[in-house]
Amino acid sequence: MHWWWWIIPGVVGVVGLAIALSGVGWMFRGRPFKGGRGVAGGGVFLAIAAVAALMGLNIQTYHRLGEAQRQVATIAFDQVPGTANTYNVTITEPPGEDGAPGAVHSFQATGDDWMISARVLRWKPWATVLGLDAQYRLDRFDSRYRDIPTAQTTVPTVYDLRPVRRTGVDFLPFAQAVGKYAPLVDTPEHGQAIYWPMADGAQYRIDITAQGQLLPDEINEQAQDAVAQWGTTRTPRE
Repeated sequence: MHWWWWIIPGVVGVVGLAIALSGVGWMFRGRPFKGGRGVAGGGVFLAIAAVAALMGLNIQTYHRLGEAQRQVATIAFDQVPGTANTYNVTITEPPGEDGAPGAVHSFQATGDDWMISARVLRWKPWATVLGLDAQYRLDRFDSRYRDIPTAQTTVPTVYDLRPVRRTGVDFLPFAQAVGKYAPLVDTPEHGQAIYWPMADGAQYRIDITAQGQLLPDEINEQAQDAVAQWGTTRTPRE
């Protein structure tokens, strides 16, 4: 989180408060019209500061990418006894930049393959000069069926991976609204997704590049075997 997400709203808020107090002072001096303008103007500045601070809170739900590829999660599968393709799934996110433990998601999923998607936010070059790196946020987990008729008739497993905290004002609509005047976002928030096979005991690592591309990798032998057999088990097109 960059310091200016808080400094800018703070400065704007202080300016607005000063203008509003000045307006109140003029009203006590018997200048209600001039004082009313000051109070109204100060209120506008305070409102802008509040909206900017709330957008800063929303940006906090994204993680910085920086220059290098980084790990975004590990995912492990354990087949539920007595089932053909139902698994206990554990997704573990890495610790945050502040050292806080990463989120752990545990649930059951039924299907042949797993898919994880993320939302990526990239900034204009002039904004990166201010220290803004590309950012990402994990979005959701979906299960997939390789057989198309099965996929058309069977409800997949869907799990929300977004942060629990949903404070703040969504930044994207604001950025898109003012983009033609002061463009901030290089590419409006776009999605990335990968899908690989589920298998008993399989563990995968998921990385993301500085450009926002998700990259899966096998951690153990079970995952390697599942990927090696994957091409021969996918349903061919007729």
